[in-house]
Amino acid sequence: MSTMNWMRDPTAETGAVMRARRAPPRTLEGLTVGLFDIGKTRSDEFLNRIEQRMGERGINTKRFGKPTNAKVASKEIVDKVVSEADVVLIGLSD
Repeated sequence: MSTMNWMRDPTAETGAVMRARRAPPRTLEGLTVGLFDIGKTRSDEFLNRIEQRMGERGINTKRFGKPTNAKVASKEIVDKVVSEADVVLIGLSD
C-alpha cells in the first residue's frame, strides 16, 4: 500500500486507522476553510495570522475549536465542522 494515497486518521481510536486520502481542492476560492484550534498554547495566535492572511486573499474562514488538547473533540463539534467547512486547517502550536 502506497502511503501517498493513505493518511493516518488523527481522531481518537484504540488502534491505528488508515483512511483513503482525499484529493485536495484545486483552489480555496468559494470554499469555507475551517480553522480548528485544538486548545494548545498559542495555537490561537497561529490561527489568527492564518485567518488574517486568508482574509487578505478573499478566502472565507470559520473558526472552530475545543477547550483543551487533553480531550477528544465532541461529536457535536466534529459534526459542526463537517457541516460548516469545506476544508479544515488544524492549529498545532506551542
